Amino acid sequence: MSKSERKSVLPAEPTHGYEFGGPIGVLATSLGLPLVCYLATFLCNDVSGCPVPSTLHPRSLTLGKLKEETGWPEVGIIGLYSTRVTVYVLGYYLSSLVLQTVLPGTEIEGVELASGGKLKYKFNAFSSALVILGGAAIGTVLQGPDFPLWTFIWANYVQIITTNIFIAFSLACFVYYRSFAVKTGNPEKRELAAGGHSGNLVYDWFIGRELNPRVDLPLFGSIDVKTFCELRPGMLGWILLDLTYIVHQYKLYGFVSDSIILITAFQALYVFDALYMEPAMLTTMDITTDGFGFMLAFGDLVWLPFTYSWQARYLAVYPVDLGLLGIAGVLAVQGLGYYIFRSSNNEKNRFRNNPKDPKIAHLKYMDTKSGGKLLISGWWGTARHINYLGDWIGSWSYCLPTGIAGYMVSKRAANPADGGIFGGTPSRPEIYQGEARGWGMAITYFYVLYFAILLIHREMRDDKKCKRKYGKDWEEYKKKVPWRILPGVY
Repeated sequence: MSKSERKSVLPAEPTHGYEFGGPIGVLATSLGLPLVCYLATFLCNDVSGCPVPSTLHPRSLTLGKLKEETGWPEVGIIGLYSTRVTVYVLGYYLSSLVLQTVLPGTEIEGVELASGGKLKYKFNAFSSALVILGGAAIGTVLQGPDFPLWTFIWANYVQIITTNIFIAFSLACFVYYRSFAVKTGNPEKRELAAGGHSGNLVYDWFIGRELNPRVDLPLFGSIDVKTFCELRPGMLGWILLDLTYIVHQYKLYGFVSDSIILITAFQALYVFDALYMEPAMLTTMDITTDGFGFMLAFGDLVWLPFTYSWQARYLAVYPVDLGLLGIAGVLAVQGLGYYIFRSSNNEKNRFRNNPKDPKIAHLKYMDTKSGGKLLISGWWGTARHINYLGDWIGSWSYCLPTGIAGYMVSKRAANPADGGIFGGTPSRPEIYQGEARGWGMAITYFYVLYFAILLIHREMRDDKKCKRKYGKDWEEYKKKVPWRILPGVY
C-alpha cells in the first residue's frame, strides 16, 4: 500500500499507544461500569433504604438478607432481562430514527477529515425531542401520573438498563466488524480513528476502530451511528427518567418538591442546550478524534442517562425541601457554571467558523505550522479547557439539592398524602433518615467526583492529541496558556 493510498484510510499519525490502561484496563472498564449501574440501582432503592441497611452493618450482612433488602428478582439474575421491555425500548430507538428522517433539519458539513473531504450531517434532535416530550405531556394531561410511559419506566427500570447495555454492546460489535470494510480510495469518506486500530481486538472494540461509522437503512437512508447516539436516545432518555421520578414522587406524596424540580430543570437546560446547539458537537473530541466503540456507545446510551439521573431518582423516594435560600444558593452555582461553559464554547465555535466575526475579532491567537490557530486571550487565554471548569461547577447543582443524603424505609405504613390535581396518592411506607444520613451521598454526589475525573482525563487525552498535531507549537502555546482547567490551581 502506497503512502497516498494509506492516507485515504488512516489519519496522518496512527501511532498513539494505549489509553485507559490498555487491553486489561478497557476490559475491566467494560465489565465494571455496567456493574456500577446495577449496584447503585439495588443498593439505593425504595424497598429498604439508601443505602440498604445491611451495608451499614457489614458484620451482620448475609446474602439472603441483602437479596431481600435490595429487591433482587425472585427468579434470579434472569429477572434483569425482559423481552417485552426490550421490544418497547427498541421502539423508542425506532421513533428517534423516524423523527430524524421525516422532520426537517439543518444540513451542515463537519470538519475536514484526515483523509480529505467533509461529511454531511442532518440535525434536528431539538425538534425531535419536542415531538416526543409533547406526546408525553399530552398523555400525562389525559391520564395523569398513571400515563403508561411513566409507570412503565419506573416498574421496569432494571430491565431498561439491561436492554440499553445490550444495545451498546451490539452496536460496538457491529461497527467493529464493519470497520474492516474500510478500503482505500472509497467515495464514502470512511476512515479509521487515529487511536483505534492498535491491532488488539478488545482494545479497538472498546475505543472504536472507525471514526464515523455510517449505515444505510431502508426507508431511513444513511445514518451516522455516532452522532445519532451522541444526542438522541440517551440525552432525551435522561430527561424522560427525571420526569418519571417527578411523577412517582407526586404519586407517593401528593406533591412535587422544589429540589427535584430544580434538578430536573438544570438537567433539562443542559440537555436542550446541547440539542439546540447540535452542530457544535462537530468540533468536539468525540466526533473529530474518538472512534465509535463500546466506550462511546455505553457512555451515550447507558452511563449518561442512568447515572446522571441518580439524584432525581433519590428525591423521588425521599423529597428534600430547599426553601428560598437553598434555591437561591443552588441557582447561583448553576448560573456561574453555565455562564462559563456556554460563553467559552460560543467563543471557540465563533472563532473556528469565522475568525473575523466582530464578536471575537479582538481576540489574540497564535498561528501554527500545521495551519491551525490557537486562541491565547479571552476565555481560552485563561485556561486551555476553561469550558470544563464551567461544566464541573454546574455539576454541583445536580447534587446539592439532595442535601446530606441517605434514608431508611420502615415497613410500617404512614398516612397517605392528600389530593392533588390528579386525585389521591397511594399509601406509602414511612421513610426517614436515621443512621443512613450522610451515607447516601456516595450515590447522590458520585456525579461530582466522577465528572471531575472524567474532565481531567479528557483534558490529558486532548493534550496528547494536540501535542501530536501541533508539535513544538503546542509547547509554545502552553507557555502562553499554562493552566489546564482551573486558572491558578490546575
